[in-house]
Amino acid sequence: MQKIAALAGSLALAATLAAPALADDRPATAAERSSVGSVLRANGFTSWQRIEFDRDDRKFEVDNARHANGGVYDVDIRNGAIIKRERD
Repeated sequence: MQKIAALAGSLALAATLAAPALADDRPATAAERSSVGSVLRANGFTSWQRIEFDRDDRKFEVDNARHANGGVYDVDIRNGAIIKRERD
């Protein structure tokens, strides 16, 4: 019984510690959205949805970016360059 209680306590602690990590993403500011939009357009993207800044990885995450080739991608941008493009 003590092992179960200890495990439950450990799981509760782990969940509490993991929760702040979710708060590390924040919405992009208007200026950041404009800058990221310029990078996307220069690389053939025509539309996109949410843009967030990941504070841990210091990158912008763009959801559902539609490319001129018709593909839809999740795109990561750092320092004005696409560092990852994953087909959605």
